[in-house]
Amino acid sequence: MSFKHCTPIEIRFVDLDVFGHVNNANYLTYLEQARVKYFDDLVGWEYDWSKEGIILAQATLNFLVPIKLKDIISVYTRCERIGNKSLLLEYRIVKKNGVEELLMADARTVLVAFDYVNRQSIQVPERWKEAILGYEGEL
Repeated sequence: MSFKHCTPIEIRFVDLDVFGHVNNANYLTYLEQARVKYFDDLVGWEYDWSKEGIILAQATLNFLVPIKLKDIISVYTRCERIGNKSLLLEYRIVKKNGVEELLMADARTVLVAFDYVNRQSIQVPERWKEAILGYEGEL
């Protein structure tokens, strides 16, 4: 399965640590930016977030190559699996290296569909499934 969705990320000076590379905590922020863009582009968050949405249940991240201030990076995102109440997203953080891309990190997150009014997990809404499968094809 290939990645179709790509989110450019702007590295800010504040993202750097004392060693001159992006601090590890900021990688999760980059994933969050990509995740929000992915869902916005595919599903369209046109409903009230205070009623229905997702919560991050798990994140795993593999740091492969340090990211530096002047690097041009993007995050590729795809849905790997849709469960009854959860989604598994996969990410690739890449650096533009001439015409090629260098893999800097990869990650996975488990997201749980959540009813914020009743404060409980819910089934993944059908409209989300349809939008994701329409974009990704068969998972």
